[in-house]
Amino acid sequence: MALAEAGSARVVRSGQKDELYRSGLQSAAGAALHGLAGAKKWLEWRREIELLSDVAYFVLTTLSGYQTLGEEYVNIVQVDSTKKRVPSFLRRAAFISLHTVVPYYLEKGLLHLEHELQLEADGARTLQSNPVLGFPSRTLIRNWIQRQVRELTEQQKKTALQIVYVVKQSIPLLHRLHLAVFYIHGTFYHLSKRIAGIRYLRFGGVQAEDQSIRSSYKFLGIISLFHLLLTISVQMYSFKQKQRARQEWKLHRSLAPQKNMTKEKATGHHSRCTLCLEERRHTTATPCGHLFCWECITEWCNTRTECPLCRDKFHPQKLIYLRHYQM
Repeated sequence: MALAEAGSARVVRSGQKDELYRSGLQSAAGAALHGLAGAKKWLEWRREIELLSDVAYFVLTTLSGYQTLGEEYVNIVQVDSTKKRVPSFLRRAAFISLHTVVPYYLEKGLLHLEHELQLEADGARTLQSNPVLGFPSRTLIRNWIQRQVRELTEQQKKTALQIVYVVKQSIPLLHRLHLAVFYIHGTFYHLSKRIAGIRYLRFGGVQAEDQSIRSSYKFLGIISLFHLLLTISVQMYSFKQKQRARQEWKLHRSLAPQKNMTKEKATGHHSRCTLCLEERRHTTATPCGHLFCWECITEWCNTRTECPLCRDKFHPQKLIYLRHYQM
């Protein structure tokens, strides 16, 4: 039987079919744990159950030398970079690790590291587990991260927190870039397969079927690249705006508050910030007209883009620093 390189459409349909079966397996495993151990344990170990389900799916198919259900659905087979041999056992094992285990530990490691750095920055530490992290507090990874964080200086902790933020923002962009490259070239739908060097060959079907839509996928890849560049530009602009706001705050935070306090006492009016419940410093106005401390409202905007009082949505760039406001 003649084999030819699998087209983009077949590879995409295969991935979508595998995702469907994996989701079903994860749902069944999660429902079983929920029924046996209750909702609390299910919430605590939900991410780990999903990981085990994915590993089991690929071990029973790819690692065992069989096609996945998605590959069988579209009649494609895995080959190595030579396109003449089935991928070796080590190559298949590397793909499974990169596709399931590595993303899991990378996500958890970044979450633990960010959590510990934020605790250190706030000067507080809790022994209770964070439900967002999905792990109990006593874990090998978390203990190792805690030891490493304690050895860092304050400046190193701030730098590490910024690096964690950049990495978390870059990972989705990297996946989008890889997907756009796949649309253009038609190989390596998953980043893990690109690293492991696993390609696809098809058997059966009409050759012109994939050739007729390849140009459409290339056009989609070009559009995806332009959209990715636009997203990066917007994020860089937002980052520069935030840096500018921080620099402006540093320029004015050294101003003594006694001047404003004296004027407030002279007028008999004591304006308070509704966020910190203290006398307002470096008054800043939201687009809806409410007043807050500059530091309070900028910190608020890091997590919410709405007014704390009236819940009116606005962009942080719309904040107005009132330089000579005396009330």
